[in-house]
Amino acid sequence: MPARDSAPTGAPCWVDLMTSDTGGAREFYTQLFGWTAEDPNPEFGGYFNFAKDGVRVAGCMGSEPGSGVPNVWSVYLAVDDVAKTLEAAAAHGGRVVVPAMQVGELGTMAVITDNGGAAIGLWQPGQHKGFGLLAEPGAPGWFELFTRDYPATVGFYRDVFGWETQVAGDTDEFRYTLLVRGDEQLAGIMDASGFLPPGAPAGWSVYFGAADTDASLAAVTRLGGSVVSPAQDTPYGRLAEAADPAGATFKLVGPNEAMPARG
Repeated sequence: MPARDSAPTGAPCWVDLMTSDTGGAREFYTQLFGWTAEDPNPEFGGYFNFAKDGVRVAGCMGSEPGSGVPNVWSVYLAVDDVAKTLEAAAAHGGRVVVPAMQVGELGTMAVITDNGGAAIGLWQPGQHKGFGLLAEPGAPGWFELFTRDYPATVGFYRDVFGWETQVAGDTDEFRYTLLVRGDEQLAGIMDASGFLPPGAPAGWSVYFGAADTDASLAAVTRLGGSVVSPAQDTPYGRLAEAADPAGATFKLVGPNEAMPARG
């Protein structure tokens, strides 16, 4: 997919990693995905961006020692007005975790939890429009929410972010709703009430594109990470879940074994 200038309103536009080991993250992800890492920006707490072929695809921020903040990948949705979105979120059962924060001239961010308890970031773009590549190896490829409160959560994203939705599955085994813009599919919500472990929170995850999912998993382990869920063919590609050496999880999506690699 060619570079994109901006994300549709309400769609995923950025992902970043909060980690206790920024040095390890730089080494791991640059080798795994062929990314380059910018220098940390002291003006923004040492935040830095990862790029693929010179195009920004993700960010990284160090957590404060002893803060208890988990090592985690976060997803951000593009919004036109952070303040109004925060009001709408609160009115529909969400909760503000990080209030609106101006990030220089780059944009404005905030973090909420939806009405099912999943954290999701908001980004009102300024100079920083978000990731510039999508759905190719080494770039964000898909975004997915696992929730226990499926009907209400789908309604939340429609009401707060103006999502246009399409039902992809409506059985006890597979209940899934897509965010769509015309023919383009942008994100998904899965009814995970039947399989989320007790105590596991609802949450968003990011899939990164892989030319070869199995080869990427082998690289994960070689670089000190671990396999959470082994690769398997699905109607949506060959999927897997992995963790980096600090324990932050992410998913991979590549072509099924019987299909030629693209990109």
